[in-house]
Amino acid sequence: MIRIGILGDIGSGKSYVAKSFGYPVFNADLEVAKLYQKDKKVFHKLKKILPKYFKLFPISKNEVSKAILENEKNLKKIIKIVHTEIRKKLIIFLNKNKRKKLVVLDIPLLLENKINKKNDILIYVQSKKTDINARLKKRINFNRKLMNRFKDIQLPLDYKKKKAQFIIKNNFTSGRIKKNIKKILNVI
Repeated sequence: MIRIGILGDIGSGKSYVAKSFGYPVFNADLEVAKLYQKDKKVFHKLKKILPKYFKLFPISKNEVSKAILENEKNLKKIIKIVHTEIRKKLIIFLNKNKRKKLVVLDIPLLLENKINKKNDILIYVQSKKTDINARLKKRINFNRKLMNRFKDIQLPLDYKKKKAQFIIKNNFTSGRIKKNIKKILNVI
């Protein structure tokens, strides 16, 4: 099985590019959202370490955001619990799709958490800052301070770009994305 890891800035269109491959995608952000909504075990662990912020199940994004914004150490505490569960979900995903020719990993902290394997194919999604900012501002509950907290724990974009074997320039038009993906798949 070929594993493709998608890298890029927050809001660069990584998830869109990942879906455009037409192969099974492990979307870590989606899995985190499911954990917050459906996993009482995660809720109880978060409530135990941060009782001031986690009071009711299911967990709301606002509670998570408030905890992260009020104290930057809280982000690391949340990540420690959540990422343990996400790794388990990733293993289940990989086992379920082990007979597939290719899978796509849409995991924002792929390199930071050393989830990638040596022979993974890494693709960097590059977008103009102006396009990214315009898209981020359209997001519900967009918060620049929160976004900056997440950026603080990420590796520099230049480093991610150097690690990638391929770069997809995302101008947010599906035709161009599909053309780039086709070229990459032909090389692979």
